[in-house]
Amino acid sequence: MKTYFYKYLVSFLFIHILVNINLLCLASNPKDLPTKDNKLGKRLYFGLIKTGDNTVNCASCHNINVIDTFNWNPSIADLTLSTKNMDSTTFSKILLSPLGKRISDAHKNVQLSADQIVLVREYINSFRKTGLEPPKMKINRLLLFIFLLICIVGISVDLVYTQIIRYKIIHVIVLILSFVFILKITIEDAISLGRSKGYAPLQPIKFSHKIHVGDNKTDCFYCHHTAEEAKSAGIPSNGVCLNCHELILEGTNSGKFEIQKIHTSVSNKENVQWIRIHKLPDHVFFSHAQHANVGKLNCSECHGDMSEDHLATQSADLSMGWCLDCHRNRKVNFESNEYYKGTFEEYQKKFKDKMIDSILVVEVGGENCMKCHY
Repeated sequence: MKTYFYKYLVSFLFIHILVNINLLCLASNPKDLPTKDNKLGKRLYFGLIKTGDNTVNCASCHNINVIDTFNWNPSIADLTLSTKNMDSTTFSKILLSPLGKRISDAHKNVQLSADQIVLVREYINSFRKTGLEPPKMKINRLLLFIFLLICIVGISVDLVYTQIIRYKIIHVIVLILSFVFILKITIEDAISLGRSKGYAPLQPIKFSHKIHVGDNKTDCFYCHHTAEEAKSAGIPSNGVCLNCHELILEGTNSGKFEIQKIHTSVSNKENVQWIRIHKLPDHVFFSHAQHANVGKLNCSECHGDMSEDHLATQSADLSMGWCLDCHRNRKVNFESNEYYKGTFEEYQKKFKDKMIDSILVVEVGGENCMKCHY
């Protein structure tokens, strides 16, 4: 009876795991596969059908899936939006005889017939509703967690009922190790909950901080012009972008495609919908003015060296511990800062009498809970 119970339990757990893994795999790639009608278009897009002396693989430049690298070329989702209202003649002309040096160099070897262009366009248009293919979900950690749970259940059943394993020390070792690793995984996932270090979303326009801040030496406060005066650093408006790109219409790396998006937004009387990267929970108060203006912090101390990266990324985890570590170690520019004149009289007197030569942020309220959680 015990043997049958054990076999039934193992079979049930095995089937349950297979079902869940299958559901996870389906959820990780919900995009519908191309229909039968545009399979030829897909093969042409990927360069799998010879179209001339130099068969071009469109996917090598125009990605169809979400990527975490900076691809200067427009994705297939960008293409379907930009060609939405084009007639076939205009689409063919842009594909075979494009304007602008960047796209002309890239398309100089494209050889497609009229029918093939129609098929390629149909494949591109299939992404209009679905968008880019999402990255596949990584379930290695989840599988390890499930495996450890199975180990605990299996060894417990054997210890109490089946008693196949003779040595009790094996049961103890497996139970302890499984419990320790499950606890470790649970604690790590709980700590990371709500944090998004490394978050780097694809923006509606491929804006490179490296080119603007690093190469062209654009000051951070030129675009984020409220950082010294307000709670938020501010997101640049179309007008700020047009201050330069009214004249600069083609980029060395991106060509005209990305810059044209700004002008299209202006024509449609819409603002570019930039995606915010650094965002604290709603119960936390943070003021850029307090840090950038009063504290005189360099932007790179919180946001990393943006002059070295094309893609803007959240470089810190923005946890409370991260903030407090800074407050506990950072010295305040107390004497020469007008913000502190007439306040903190006790410290002013100690500075005057040479009793102290520096003061930390924590000493002027840097650990006061109500400063951030009011």
